[in-house]
Amino acid sequence: MKYLHSMLRVHDLEATSRFFTEGLGLQQTRRMDSEQGRFSLVYFAAAESPEAEVELTYNWPAEDGSPAEDYGNARNFGHLAFEVDDIYALCAHLQAMGVTINRPPRDGHMAFVLTPDRISIELLQKGQRLPAQEPWASMANTGSW
Repeated sequence: MKYLHSMLRVHDLEATSRFFTEGLGLQQTRRMDSEQGRFSLVYFAAAESPEAEVELTYNWPAEDGSPAEDYGNARNFGHLAFEVDDIYALCAHLQAMGVTINRPPRDGHMAFVLTPDRISIELLQKGQRLPAQEPWASMANTGSW
């Protein structure tokens, strides 16, 4: 058996694509737009693990312009996790992009953020925990993840 990808349904394909590329540094690996099916599939992967992709599925609005579907706010999907070289630098970068850091990396090891479509992303420091650092060490949790 071979793991292929995880699929996320999104409302804003461009904003979520930007989150994965400019925010997390993933690379878009491929894209397929289906006029007949009225959907787009866009795949992303980290350079260090190109075989493990994240697929974004965007269902186009109905031909009358109404939204394709309401995905709700279910928590039955947990999160995606990424190992990062410098959790503080990445959180600062995401924060500068306007991303809310829901669970700051107070411990120098773990943080949670949300994509523009409210998909929870866990960031884990590669190797040993980093020493506690402000403003993260005293930052409170925000929202839920």
